[in-house]
Amino acid sequence: MKVAVAGCCHGALDKMYETLELLQRRHNVWPDLLLCCGDFQAVRNEADLRCMAVPAKYRHMQTFYRYYSGEKKAPVLTVFIGGNHEASNHLQELPYGGWVAPNIYYLGYAGVVRFRGVRIGGISGIFKSHDYRKGHFECPPYNQQTIRSAYHVRNIEVFKLKQLKRPIDIFMSHDWPRSIYHYGNKKQLLKMKSFFRQEVESNTLGSPAASELLEHLKPTYWFSAHLHVKFAAFMQHQTNSQEELPKATKFLALDKCLPHRDFLQIIDVEHDPTAGDSLEYDAEWIAILKATNSLVNVTQSSWNMPEKNGLHAKWDYSVTEEAIKEVVEELNHDLKIPCNFTLTAACYDPSKPQKHMEPVHTINPQTTEFCAQFGLTDINDRIQQAKEEGSVRGEYQEEEEEEMDSTGSAEEPSEYNTDNSGLSSINPDEILLDEEGGDEDLSTCSVDPSPDHPPDFSASFSDIRIMPDSMAVSSDDAMDSTNEDLEKSGVGKQVEEKSLSERPLKRIGGSENGNSGIKIKRRNQAIYAAEDEEKTE
Repeated sequence: MKVAVAGCCHGALDKMYETLELLQRRHNVWPDLLLCCGDFQAVRNEADLRCMAVPAKYRHMQTFYRYYSGEKKAPVLTVFIGGNHEASNHLQELPYGGWVAPNIYYLGYAGVVRFRGVRIGGISGIFKSHDYRKGHFECPPYNQQTIRSAYHVRNIEVFKLKQLKRPIDIFMSHDWPRSIYHYGNKKQLLKMKSFFRQEVESNTLGSPAASELLEHLKPTYWFSAHLHVKFAAFMQHQTNSQEELPKATKFLALDKCLPHRDFLQIIDVEHDPTAGDSLEYDAEWIAILKATNSLVNVTQSSWNMPEKNGLHAKWDYSVTEEAIKEVVEELNHDLKIPCNFTLTAACYDPSKPQKHMEPVHTINPQTTEFCAQFGLTDINDRIQQAKEEGSVRGEYQEEEEEEMDSTGSAEEPSEYNTDNSGLSSINPDEILLDEEGGDEDLSTCSVDPSPDHPPDFSASFSDIRIMPDSMAVSSDDAMDSTNEDLEKSGVGKQVEEKSLSERPLKRIGGSENGNSGIKIKRRNQAIYAAEDEEKTE
């Protein structure tokens, strides 16, 4: 079957689906499934916009609300993961996954589903070491910290995914697995994005948690987004024994959804021709959710997952074939995911804007039904109970909060000393950009959606390499990594590496301190403004 893969959508659903329709008209090609690798932005109304961690001037409604309201319907089954620019309050309603609109399915904090016999897994959010070991404690209305920590990957989700034993065909993450750049055209990547150089050379670019999953799961395909550059790699995995067949992963990072950009990739994936056309639960994943349910945590206290270190009575939560069979029997051998989408918030009405609409913590009926069916903890219900009991009012809430103003803008202290007089909504998840070109495709397998170039569906991944032991990422790396937040800014000469506390952010286009010729642009500003993109790339 044909699977289309998109990078950061940023709420531009009309544009994304129109591109597919263009491919069909010009080349008679139509995918059976569309995957989106984060920054989907399922924004329903003005309250959702306030829960998206971007500067206020980049908070635009875009077009998702039309699909949420029923005005439009996605023309192809769409499955997506969350990134670091989402309506976190909306996605939080569906921690185990669910429909955000008819024919558009969110995988949850982490999840695995099946379509036509193909196993598709994913993990939402981006890695930040300081939140990695916390529970999912955030809920709207968010403060200036939780609006961002809400989308940070947690160790419990990685732990659950590492219990999988059956092969995974496709896996999605928003940020790249750390070290993956060593298995593709690294020279060309650094030519186009030279500000990655320091992190690439120090092997700190990307997510150590995703790298850990890549090493464990060894999926056939791994798709990512986040860095807004298209890049292909091929990783030949090491085998654990002579009897084990060698495995390899084809990695592809997608560009963002902008006009005249090659942001879609279509690949042919082997499938089960006898399987139906419905999205299905994955029985092993459901069994793992049941097995790990006792580990659910809704506090912001740091904690470690069970390990074989003498401190835990149980550390292996992988499931038996019998447990998987029990799930299938519970469902009467019908694993089809019910089409039970429900409106849980008012939909944006362009004729009646409500700029001061406030977000509320909502319990989604889909999650309630899912948890009741499989005997799982409803995370949002647990958070609600804890709030009522006053037991989850953590550090952020106990201190005096700076709530977002009426425009939805909030000043957030950076993780580094910074002169932020010229910047609003400083986001430590944003990375400095320099003014380099960046339109060139870094992959060897691209689909050009323009009418002048027919799509090429054969993915030719070269530069096969064995992952060396030195690049294996342990759980300790995932906890201790701290240098995730900065990229070098190429401003004409190599800047001497400084500690985080010594690196100031300069105002954009400012002339303070004689730096009138230097413009430093945060990555996520380029994300949201196509006109800025044309100036800086």
